[in-house]
Amino acid sequence: MSGQSGTIPRSFIESLLSRADVVQVINQRLPLKKAGTSYKACCPFHDEKTPSFNVSQAKQFYHCFGCGASGDALKFLMEYEGLSFVEAVEALASQLGLEVPRERLSPEKQKARQVQQQQQHDLFDVMHLAAKFYRHQLRDHSESEEARQYLKARGLSAEIAKEFVIGFAPSGWDSLASGLKADQKLKQQLVEVGLLVQKEDGRLYDRFRHRIMFPIRDGRGRVIAFGGRILGDDQPKYLNSPETAIFHKSHTLYGLYEMRQSRAKFQNIVVVEGYMDVVALAQFGVHNAVATLGTATTIEHLELLFREVGEIVFCFDGDTAGLKAAWKALQLVLPMMEGQRSVKFLFLPDGEDPDSMVRKEGFEEFNQRAKEAMPLSAFLLQGLQRKLSFPVQSIEGRQQLVALAQPYVQAAHGLYQFLLAEGLAELVDLPTWRVEKQMNVRSGFAQFKKESKPNKGGVKDKLVVTLPLKIVRILFYRPQWAEFFDVRLRQDLLAAQSSHYACLAGVIELLVLNQFDVVLAKKWMVENGYSPELNLIEGSPIPSDDGFLLPEFEGLILSLAHTMDEGSLGQRGWDVDEMVKLQAFIKRAKD
Repeated sequence: MSGQSGTIPRSFIESLLSRADVVQVINQRLPLKKAGTSYKACCPFHDEKTPSFNVSQAKQFYHCFGCGASGDALKFLMEYEGLSFVEAVEALASQLGLEVPRERLSPEKQKARQVQQQQQHDLFDVMHLAAKFYRHQLRDHSESEEARQYLKARGLSAEIAKEFVIGFAPSGWDSLASGLKADQKLKQQLVEVGLLVQKEDGRLYDRFRHRIMFPIRDGRGRVIAFGGRILGDDQPKYLNSPETAIFHKSHTLYGLYEMRQSRAKFQNIVVVEGYMDVVALAQFGVHNAVATLGTATTIEHLELLFREVGEIVFCFDGDTAGLKAAWKALQLVLPMMEGQRSVKFLFLPDGEDPDSMVRKEGFEEFNQRAKEAMPLSAFLLQGLQRKLSFPVQSIEGRQQLVALAQPYVQAAHGLYQFLLAEGLAELVDLPTWRVEKQMNVRSGFAQFKKESKPNKGGVKDKLVVTLPLKIVRILFYRPQWAEFFDVRLRQDLLAAQSSHYACLAGVIELLVLNQFDVVLAKKWMVENGYSPELNLIEGSPIPSDDGFLLPEFEGLILSLAHTMDEGSLGQRGWDVDEMVKLQAFIKRAKD
């Protein structure tokens, strides 16, 4: 902890966050622009042209609707500057002119912590030594010519081998320990990091032999593990380091550090299967590829990727194994689909891998393949149709398709869940609300529309601008004001008997989740049967001057609060805290 012992009191951290202004902290590093009650910028954690990075001064919180990055001032410092939690606390405290206090640990705990930190530091040093050793063997060892020729045959230059610190493990059983002149302590550390294997009789031998070595680095560039590719026909073809105190496969992606070092802005990241694929793609100019380490993609992997970009492209072989891996990835990522996130699947021709494809077609063609890869929704719906035992046009086929799709639609959330249900509804020729009801899901976007009942004279009731429609009309002029309506309030609106309250809830949801996109909200109204209401709203223009709009908005919201307080919209009314929040919102809007 920067040379200091003891833990930082939780009370100090809470006090620090209460004193700091997240807008000021971020604005010093990333220029922000005021947008309504919040602030905006292009996200620093993924490439984008339209700002989706929002900072709320009231909530002291930031959130990117594109990649999902979110947190408080400390989290921003950690992500933006690559600091540990303790380092972020110290940096923020220094900025505010505060000294970080430490709770004294008992001598025993303090000593144990120092020992643990030193042991971990020593393991990083050991891995650095090993990487240098393997690198030198590739250049100098008498057996390394085969390895150099292999790399040359794969089209890899000396420069790319240096960038990825590619090395060579000789075929001897004691090459590493003898090459490092390891004493007993170093040998034990080599066992701890998985480079030496200890037999039952206590004898040690090299885990990696006669292999091309690929160092695996963490976010700070420290070597934490190795992957080895065999030279010859022995098995296994690829061998990875085991899990250790400094290496966890489910949290690590090969090539991510190198991708960041390129300092380029990428639209997407291509997830491939092997180290050689990543290196070969980089050789041909594709620097946005990463690989999992002999394990299936995990939630932690996906979170890492979505912090970098808004789009992930999974690249698989087109065989049965590749399709199986794609389905697993789809199931894992479905609940994470929100905002501007997207996922695609790129299936390669038989007998091809990313390495062979990029060497055959070149940089531009491979990038074009990635751009034209199959979207998640298309892969899901087309894949489910291939599983049907009846034609999709038949009653039985439609019933099967809805049943097969149900767990996938249920796994999704919010707008993406609705859009999946909508796509499915088109295939089975049913209203979206009916498909959602059959699947026992409620996205909040698909609403059952009751026909207007004719009055006694046989004429339909005249459509009027109701309270919720008046609010919708103002939100189309000031969409950022939709931020006031929280999730619980939107749920209350959905519980109303009147479809106009459901319309208001849908418009609010779309505006909040899609960077206040009024065009999208209007499109949603048309597609969900609210065209008459939209025409009525657009035919009733209002002043765009906030001096007129704010008082009207204030009155409408207070009327809505009063209506909810009477319980006519659901099972509960607004409590005192919510009324205070309303008044605070109106005051901020006026300021």
